[in-house]
Amino acid sequence: MCIFTSITIVLFRKDDDATLSSLSRSVLASCSGMKGSHLFLCLFSMSCWLNLMPTAGNRIFHFGHCRVSMSMTEIRLGFTAIKANIQARDPIRTVSILSHPHSLHKFKSSDRCCIAHHLFTFYVDKVFKHCKTEDSYINRKISSIANSFLGMKRKLRQCHEQNKCMCGEESTEKFKQILANYDGLNVTSAAMKSLGELDILLDWMEKSQSAEGVNNPPKAGAKEAAGTLHTPVVSRKTMCCATADSY
Repeated sequence: MCIFTSITIVLFRKDDDATLSSLSRSVLASCSGMKGSHLFLCLFSMSCWLNLMPTAGNRIFHFGHCRVSMSMTEIRLGFTAIKANIQARDPIRTVSILSHPHSLHKFKSSDRCCIAHHLFTFYVDKVFKHCKTEDSYINRKISSIANSFLGMKRKLRQCHEQNKCMCGEESTEKFKQILANYDGLNVTSAAMKSLGELDILLDWMEKSQSAEGVNNPPKAGAKEAAGTLHTPVVSRKTMCCATADSY
């Protein structure tokens, strides 16, 4: 039962928490009757199953063939709490890091994964580390956002390594322009400006998600195949998901 549970994982909606709790108790009960290597294997399988379950509040984002989960609400709330403070630290209002001279929203679907991978790497490697302030509250919010971005960076890198995140000329040139905009300012000013423009990236991600939904409508019969369960997604993967280290 434990092995089967770790291989076939049904992802329920948030209002199915009671069902998930009951299923977890059932698996634990079956594991408790085992000994030795069988017990270890059962507990390991359950651990994989729990890691593969989506965290409450996470959303699945589609970038071409790459699917990654992200707590957009948590990041939005964190950024909203510090946005006015961060943008007030930006003395240069005539220059934009992300939206000059071309908007992110003009990318083709095939280039979205590549530019997303570049941007999350950019924020983790070049932006957050130069955004330390004298306010501990602001710093904690920045650190929380940075941790979320680190997890996204790793997931997108996996897609890139699996050839699901190919880079075309358009995405490559756009990212070169973003780096040129960043390098045209001193490090602290460029980092603060990039952090203050975070909502540009978040808005683009959400609009890209909507575009992916329009361009890739559900196949006919998908609803019927779901049966009576609220959420029809079934995963056959057995590999556990690694959690992101603290930034």
